[in-house]
Amino acid sequence: MDFELRKESRPCRGCTAPRIDAVIDREQVLHVARLSRLRLDDAEVETMAGELSGILEHVDRIRGLDLEGVEPTSHVVHLENVLRADTPWQSMPPAVALANAPEPFDGAFRVPSPQADAD
Repeated sequence: MDFELRKESRPCRGCTAPRIDAVIDREQVLHVARLSRLRLDDAEVETMAGELSGILEHVDRIRGLDLEGVEPTSHVVHLENVLRADTPWQSMPPAVALANAPEPFDGAFRVPSPQADAD
């Protein structure tokens, strides 16, 4: 799918360069909707055209940046594993776990069947 980019005379908010506006027509939005198996009404088609154009505008801005030597990242901030270490330990004996069970059966918890309540 080809997207035509055109420059508008008005600058974008917060930047000095002329705004590049991606023109995505109704047919392109409907094509993407069909591929995604989405049903869009007329108002949604117009909204999507504007939003997709905005996304392409951001991609075009990124394309214009000098990214030589910038390492690829998956997150903008460094993430650490905040979970505790997975260390084995002694679990609760079955007799203690089943001590307060209303109807233990053969060393396990007895629970009502989900199908029993289906009418």
